[in-house]
Amino acid sequence: MLQNITYFSAPGKANTAEALSIAKKRAQELGVRQIVLASSHGYTAQEAANVFAGTGIELIAVTISEGYREEGWCMTPEERQEAARAGVKVLTAHMSLSGGVADAFAEPGSPPSVIANTLYCFSQGMKVAVEITIMAAEAGWVPTNQEVIAIAGSDQGADTAIVLVPACARRFKELRIREILCKPRVG
Repeated sequence: MLQNITYFSAPGKANTAEALSIAKKRAQELGVRQIVLASSHGYTAQEAANVFAGTGIELIAVTISEGYREEGWCMTPEERQEAARAGVKVLTAHMSLSGGVADAFAEPGSPPSVIANTLYCFSQGMKVAVEITIMAAEAGWVPTNQEVIAIAGSDQGADTAIVLVPACARRFKELRIREILCKPRVG
């Protein structure tokens, strides 16, 4: 099998439209029925709703837990309602690879920290894409025996998309990244 990977020259929001378009095309080719995407304030969710309109593909926006409200990273009730009106399901959950109890005790060598930092070697979006998929699996919103596409980014917007088979946290070693569709080349 020969597949292309799109490498963006810089990370960030400017890549959102192309990342979503790449993910849509591959989802349709593979028959993927669910897209998991990171969206802190609804921008990526709204853009995805526009791109995936009429496809029948379910969009699940995963947002960060209330523990990050002080940082300004949490979706407001109004932003959540806008996403829902656009047909996007919104899941708010605790991050599965960082921000947990181990972080409170500054244990940088904890398994979740090692996994997160390894994924960061690819890109911030790669770490987030894997993490939000685990979060969605934990909530029972995606199956752990079918491929989904996860879309995430660096700071704002989307710049990374992958095809993967999800896993719940306690079965993390069963998670499989099948394809990298796009990611920043640097950053």
